[in-house]
Amino acid sequence: MILLTRLNGTTFAVNPDLVERIQEQPDTTVVLVDGTTFIVTETIDEVIDEIAEYRARVIALAHSMHFDAPAAVAASAKGPRRFGVVDGAKAPVRPVGGR
Repeated sequence: MILLTRLNGTTFAVNPDLVERIQEQPDTTVVLVDGTTFIVTETIDEVIDEIAEYRARVIALAHSMHFDAPAAVAASAKGPRRFGVVDGAKAPVRPVGGR
């Protein structure tokens, strides 16, 4: 979440993944994908910087996490093709053309 400030000085948090567009006319308006509109005191550049910093924090956090991943399996030893499987995790094998 990023923190933004309404014109009356109150702050609120918004999920930056829901921001559809930001415009200045002359006040900065943040429009979410569901059509909700917020007029904020921050400039367009400040809102964009907040979103970029949020995404950088998410990526940095993901890189800092340590997972006990299973050992890598050689490609020839994997058997049938498994779509959507990451790091050799077990997944059900679907027959070709089946559901």
